[in-house]
Amino acid sequence: MKRPLVLAALVVVALALAWSGLQSLRGPVLDGYEVTARPLVQTVVATGRVAAVSRAQVGSPVTGVVLERRVREGDAVQPGDVLAVLRADDLEAAAREAEAALAQLQQATRPQAQAALREAEARLAQAAREAERRRDLFARQLIAREALEQATQAETSARSAAEQARLAASALAAGQPAEAAAQARLETARAQLAKTTIRAEVAGTVLTRHAEPGDLVQPGRVLFEIARAGDTEILLPLDEKNLEVLALDQPAMCVADAFPSRPFPARVSFIAPSVDPQRGSVDIRLTVSPAPDFLRQDMTVSVNVETGRRERAIVVPNDALAMADDGSADVWAVVDGRATRRTVTLGLRGLAMTEVTEGLAAGDRVLADAKAPVSEGDRVRVRDAALPADNASAATRNELPAKLD
Repeated sequence: MKRPLVLAALVVVALALAWSGLQSLRGPVLDGYEVTARPLVQTVVATGRVAAVSRAQVGSPVTGVVLERRVREGDAVQPGDVLAVLRADDLEAAAREAEAALAQLQQATRPQAQAALREAEARLAQAAREAERRRDLFARQLIAREALEQATQAETSARSAAEQARLAASALAAGQPAEAAAQARLETARAQLAKTTIRAEVAGTVLTRHAEPGDLVQPGRVLFEIARAGDTEILLPLDEKNLEVLALDQPAMCVADAFPSRPFPARVSFIAPSVDPQRGSVDIRLTVSPAPDFLRQDMTVSVNVETGRRERAIVVPNDALAMADDGSADVWAVVDGRATRRTVTLGLRGLAMTEVTEGLAAGDRVLADAKAPVSEGDRVRVRDAALPADNASAATRNELPAKLD
């Protein structure tokens, strides 16, 4: 009875050893992927903020007290719209004084000068007639020379007075220097007074206000900040390592954190010429046109910038790639059941999947672990591993990391 049992046990052990030896000859079972060709989109993902193309800061050029504030945050304004009205008593007094001075010149000083000119001309005419009469009398030896000389002297003085009166009246005539100077003083006073009405110089939207009725304002203080009308932009700081794949006019898809169900498109319109040395980041700007009506200044926006697209690309998951310092990569390819180390050339790169431009073809199989414990030529068996979850769709999206401080 014992002999058959022993023989059976020996057979079982022999079969187990044979099976083990056969499995060892076939190699270990390792996770792997089948290389496929599929559409591939590479994106840079980051968070930015809505920013106006430019901002205008509006202040008061004069000192005064705010009488009225006519706008508030969010109001749309056009050039010339009144933002606030100030009271400046000294400027009002200066304007009234200049008006009075001009009126004095036009209504009193000028007529007086013209009257003085007429009187001087009349005196000159009288003196001229008297001098002529005395010359006639002197010629007939009816008066002494002294009387003639006195008449001549009187004529000369009257002529000088008339000339002075004529010059004075001419200087005060319309359009002459006296009136021009008075008019300039009035215009200057009015211009200063006009500065008490604070107006918008640009079209845009009021972002902030720092003035209320009763406030004393002075030059240099910002009263209003206006976002200029124009294309809305998104300011996006990106890790400088993404510069290699960034280019102007690249498309982007944006999602405002406050409106996650309403994505909107944008395009790269500016890449900063310098890198922030402290953060190691580079600022880019995306133009949004037309801008959605729900966007607000400084709103937080998540952005996917499309930096590359392939309609058909040979791709492998990143965990199958052993990256080298020079940017190349190696994979464990499985050919006829044996592991083979193969150097590949990479194209579009991302967090989950990367394009292989040389070294692999669709249908090839690679080990999932680039550091698998195998050697060149070892026998291996491949067990299909699941592709990364974010690459399960037909249009694969790779996301390059964007470090934000």
